[in-house]
Amino acid sequence: MSRARLAVMASTLALLAACGQSDVKSDMPPLPASASAPVTYERDIHSYAQPQIARVKHVALDLTADFAAKTLSGTATLDVTGEPGANQVILDVRDLEIRSVTDDKGNALQFALGADDPIKGQSLTVTTPAFEAGKVQKIVVTYSTRPDAAALQWLTPAQTAGGQQPFLFSQGQAILTRTWVPTQDSPGIRQTYSAKITVPEALTAVMSAEMLTPEGERAADGMHSYRFRMTNPVPPYLMAIAVGDLEFASVGEGVGVWTEPSRLEAARNEFSEMRQLVDAAEGLYGPYAWGRYDLLILPPSFPFGGMENPRLTFATPTVVAGDKSLVSLVAHELAHSWSGNLVTNATWADFWVNEGFTTYFENRIMEAVYGKDRADMLQVLGWNDLQSSLADMPPLDTRLHLDLDGRDPDDGMNDIAYEKGAAFLRTIERTVGRERFDHWLKGYFERNAFRPMTASLFLQDIRANLIGDDPTLERELQLDNWVYQPGLPSNAVAPTSTKLAAVDTAANAYFVAKGPASAIPWANWSTQERQHFLDWRPAGAAASRPWLTNAQLADLETTLNLRNEGNAEVLFQWLQIAIAHRYQPAVPTLERFLTSQGRRKFVLPLFTSLWGQGDWGRPIATRIYAQARPGYHPVTVGSVDAVVGAPAAPAAR
Repeated sequence: MSRARLAVMASTLALLAACGQSDVKSDMPPLPASASAPVTYERDIHSYAQPQIARVKHVALDLTADFAAKTLSGTATLDVTGEPGANQVILDVRDLEIRSVTDDKGNALQFALGADDPIKGQSLTVTTPAFEAGKVQKIVVTYSTRPDAAALQWLTPAQTAGGQQPFLFSQGQAILTRTWVPTQDSPGIRQTYSAKITVPEALTAVMSAEMLTPEGERAADGMHSYRFRMTNPVPPYLMAIAVGDLEFASVGEGVGVWTEPSRLEAARNEFSEMRQLVDAAEGLYGPYAWGRYDLLILPPSFPFGGMENPRLTFATPTVVAGDKSLVSLVAHELAHSWSGNLVTNATWADFWVNEGFTTYFENRIMEAVYGKDRADMLQVLGWNDLQSSLADMPPLDTRLHLDLDGRDPDDGMNDIAYEKGAAFLRTIERTVGRERFDHWLKGYFERNAFRPMTASLFLQDIRANLIGDDPTLERELQLDNWVYQPGLPSNAVAPTSTKLAAVDTAANAYFVAKGPASAIPWANWSTQERQHFLDWRPAGAAASRPWLTNAQLADLETTLNLRNEGNAEVLFQWLQIAIAHRYQPAVPTLERFLTSQGRRKFVLPLFTSLWGQGDWGRPIATRIYAQARPGYHPVTVGSVDAVVGAPAAPAAR
């Protein structure tokens, strides 16, 4: 431990001793009035909780990370309120070892675990003294996670950039927080939280919360403790933790990046414009409500592009492209600070009210910071993805408001929620005008801050605050068709991009007219133009690609240097072409890509494409997956297992 660290730690401990941890001044802005308004709880089919009877208001964690056992163990102290006379609270748990449940004085409370459901896990029903109006009861659950907890990934030193220390991170969305925190795991039951996390001294803990002890506190047996506090109520899926060999670099006032030391400089350079993104977002839809906005670049196994954990977005290293070409992901996760973190889907049936709003907002941020051309290209790429999803998915799954009864909420995490939702909002903007739409959307965030949102509540808000008594506008917008009907309504309009129109010309010359790859102006194109070229189809995104010969594929691969492509988005598009053509020379590149990162956006489609290639692709998929699977997060594993199947365990010797 450095002298500087000891000095800061001593001053921090003195401050805590003098005023108490709860008295440390928070950098979080005060809550708006809407946060204290009464909440009507929607029935959540993915939770056992009955918040209308008793609900968790605050979670205080005291956990120790054991990297040898791959467990978090300790206590969760829950502040619970209930209807007068009620004497039970129901929590959500999955694969947790529950050791005891007591009140805050140590008196045992009766508890029972329900039947295990493969999606929801188990109910944990705790019998309490009768609740009194306005009174909080504290319930202390002593427990341990299991090594295979679906929210947690424990990485060996070899699976990290530094190669010297292990790493742990969580991914709670949609309903995986219950695998590491016993609480009411429903997005409509917002909770504040605090935590004391004890880790090996060489490691640093970070969370989606205010860091009260940046230098940590010395603990017993060569351990170190970090304390955190989130005073804004959040949906449980936004509780997040990471532990590893981490360093921090500021990239502007109130913004910065965390990552492993060897990646810090690259991350600092890649995201040097984060302050501009925050300023643009605030300029559009009002003040940022969470204090700091930092970014954590995780090891490659992180299953998503990014996760909008408050104050600390978790991000895949695949966005560190070296040229800031993929910062739209940061704009997306930042936008979630309003749409998702501030106004949250009440249940997973309305996931689109998080992601559709965020995808729209992301594009507005990109336009404000990087210009209309880039924003237009991103819209077209998203629209093309939407067309592919509409062509491939069952019609009922192309509605914004979904029926997920009996299904994993992950089934709704697709381009319908993101891109159809964004297209819906663009349609409203185009119809009423940007200025009028922005006025409504800013008010929507203010009126509904820190509150759960449903499709029906959204429709009530927009009718009351934008449409009013205008039957012509109501008919023109087709609101109910967008939300409740499959496909796209007749007022949907495809976005256009002048830059991508020029790419279409080059693509037609290569793919249809069979011109040489040397004629492609690749070096002059942005990442988005390159993506569009490689994903090009002559009659739109749902049409088939023109067939290429092996000689053409080799010309493309060599001329564009695709074998050494470092941009993950571009490489992914090339590998999809290679698989579709059973192009054997690209298999080593494919294997390297699939075994070096675990982002589900890339991994699942590539394995699905391989599997669809039958006698050629399935042996390749089976071989690569057996090698790659141990390094993937459980979220990715669960998805790919459904396509390829889990590799057989090696025979006992």
